[in-house]
Amino acid sequence: MGGCAGQGNLLRYPSVVYNNYGVQWFIPYLMAVFIIAIPALILEVSIGQAYRGGTVIAFNNINRRLKGVGMGPIFVSFIVVQYFTVNLAWIMNYFRNSFTSPLPWEGRIAEFYMGDIVANVDPIQGSLTAGNSQVAEYTRYPGIGLIGETVGWSAFIWFLVWISIFRGVGLTGRVVYFTMGLPIATTIILVGRSLSLENAGEGVRLLWATWRGDQLASGTVWQTAVGQVFFSTGVGFGYFTSYASYNAKHSNAVMDAFLICGSNVLFENVAAFAVFGIVGYLRLWPQDDVRLGAFVVGFLTLPEAVIQMPGANFWAVLLFFTLVVLGFSSAFVMLDAVATLVVDSGLKFSRPVIVTALTLISFLMCLPYCTEFGFYLLDGIDRWINNVALIFVVWSEVVSATTVYRWTDIVSQTGLPAFVVYNGGYFGGQIIGLAVGHGTASPGAGAGAGIGFYIIFAIISVLIAKTPDSKAASFWNGNVFLRQFWYLAFYSGNQLRRDLNIIVGGGKNWNIPSFWAPLLRYISAPVLGIVFSFAYPEFYTLRYDPLMITGFTLSHSCLLLVAVGFVMPRYYEVFIPPHRRHEGTEETVANEPKGQIIARVIADRNIDGGEAGFAESSSREKSAGEDELDAEHVAKI
Repeated sequence: MGGCAGQGNLLRYPSVVYNNYGVQWFIPYLMAVFIIAIPALILEVSIGQAYRGGTVIAFNNINRRLKGVGMGPIFVSFIVVQYFTVNLAWIMNYFRNSFTSPLPWEGRIAEFYMGDIVANVDPIQGSLTAGNSQVAEYTRYPGIGLIGETVGWSAFIWFLVWISIFRGVGLTGRVVYFTMGLPIATTIILVGRSLSLENAGEGVRLLWATWRGDQLASGTVWQTAVGQVFFSTGVGFGYFTSYASYNAKHSNAVMDAFLICGSNVLFENVAAFAVFGIVGYLRLWPQDDVRLGAFVVGFLTLPEAVIQMPGANFWAVLLFFTLVVLGFSSAFVMLDAVATLVVDSGLKFSRPVIVTALTLISFLMCLPYCTEFGFYLLDGIDRWINNVALIFVVWSEVVSATTVYRWTDIVSQTGLPAFVVYNGGYFGGQIIGLAVGHGTASPGAGAGAGIGFYIIFAIISVLIAKTPDSKAASFWNGNVFLRQFWYLAFYSGNQLRRDLNIIVGGGKNWNIPSFWAPLLRYISAPVLGIVFSFAYPEFYTLRYDPLMITGFTLSHSCLLLVAVGFVMPRYYEVFIPPHRRHEGTEETVANEPKGQIIARVIADRNIDGGEAGFAESSSREKSAGEDELDAEHVAKI
């Protein structure tokens, strides 16, 4: 919860909504929550809890070739946390100035933010030739020097991050109790004050009573909605899998996923009232041809709110202290996900040494954001990490987990040629559909081509499949063709659900529902593929900016990281303790629970995976109440 309640709610969310204002925003936003974020979060929490490890260990248990998929979230967290802390450094600058009376930004909100806080030199804008065919001139950034105060506050933030995580999850949990409570109380106060200001209603109506249906035809709003949901909930960052590995063995993972996403949606939409009340008061109306940066609107509105309150200095101190606390909790959980990876690997250094080294490296890597062009670098990295890397990471998670889990069972029932042909149609259909849709500028033509390609290959795969000798699910057991199709289309995800439910379901716990795996594979994944494809036309119009090129290139490093793990999984075995490298390779029997899962239900204390193993933390030890649940699960099996 500490990871998902952060700057993504109070600063980033109002900014992206401001750029995409209107009730139509909630269509892609809520679709992203319910058909992508919640199902994907169930996957991340469940595999962490069941396999007792960070993302690399967890996905290695699904299939040994998915270590790269586990590396993807770690890459995203490691990149984002570096610029995230610089954003916190800017907030600390505001915090310092909050003790000055009168408040130094009074009457000059925008000038103070850009001139005194960010303190970047204005770039010399580049451009494209007529028709966008070539770059006429690249954007130039004349300022290159480090900004001393930003560097100093960044060092301070990194010190706080180090203090919070160097001892382990026990200390981290106690920190989060504080970082969650204060922001909620402060946000409620800010909302009340903002809505009481003159003309605040007009700002609120901008979000809740304005309809711009034509925006839904643009890929930008869908892309932004998915990126924002992932950024604010933390899906795709890896820390939910890492922290879930500390859960009691039979914690209610499905309920946790719903509570996390639901709380996130509620908090950021309540917080939006504070910002949009100030937008109405300042008459800071959006301009259709101007896009503000990911965190800018919050900085241009919330400081104005405290000016309008009695005892402005007190409220300013409280506001910026709250913003630091909010962002700080997100920062340390992102670095902790990276630390979990390193400690999980069995590296012969203590956790404090590893965390110290990671903190120092991260501080050095954040210094480019502390320069006189750092604000623009942050915008370029943030845009493409969210629109390319993060979306691809979640796509690879949901696709791989429902395609290659226990794939040998599918081959044993249908034959290898049928398995290859079916999945060639599944992946080829997405690629062809996107290519045709963008090439013809016709979404309908793209959908028709992609679905048609998939159906043809699905029919061929069924025709060449051998007859399964094991039954399918009830409806699909009617005839041999339905049975063959069920194994090819649904078996992998369904068996993952069944195996995970042995650990996370049963008793009073919520079971992972039967529609979860088909939703991930046939709804969530294609939608993510479509949203991912929007990044390329967008980048084509921005390719004159070197910092946009930097962010776009960096984000594609994540794609390469995942691909290398699939093709050459041995390269990533260093991140898995030697005694756990065999996991995910045991033989299985179709429709029977995995032997390893049964063994974990009966007794799991003999697995010691370092940071994410069973024996390293008392929080992972079995309670007396769980013994009864073990017996119930074993009896059911």
